[in-house]
Amino acid sequence: MNESKCPVPREQQPTNEFIELSKSKIFSWPKTKKSLIIILAKFWLGAFVLFLVISSGSVYFKTSLFKYILLSFFSSLSIPLLITIRLYLGWNHIFKRLTSEKVEYEESGWYDGQVWEKPLVLREKEILIASIEVKPILRNLIQILSIISVLALSGISIFQYNIF
Repeated sequence: MNESKCPVPREQQPTNEFIELSKSKIFSWPKTKKSLIIILAKFWLGAFVLFLVISSGSVYFKTSLFKYILLSFFSSLSIPLLITIRLYLGWNHIFKRLTSEKVEYEESGWYDGQVWEKPLVLREKEILIASIEVKPILRNLIQILSIISVLALSGISIFQYNIF
């Protein structure tokens, strides 16, 4: 954005927010689907071990080793699910800011919100960034979110209907 014509502070400009989010350690994970899956699998494995330890204190599960392991397996999916939801919310916010016709910003604090309409050239540039860079990330996050949700819901149904 041309700094002389744009009233939006530099750190609140959508393109700069996108660059900062891309450089962020956590939010850069979904840039490639494979790396995100590996990272989420590591979190899931760590959560699985933690949930095994937590559920080992239950007298009920000491009688059924299979239920004990299944419960830990499905409940540990909550950690990757929460991480994926957080990543999706952050990238979706940037996507909306890049594709909107107007930019909402604050000059000095939360109480003085302003709205600035983007010029056509800037809008086209940011829509291009959103469609090429951000949309594939959102698509990958939605796919991963769907897979985790299906696994978690199948675990809930297994325990709800006592299928095993």
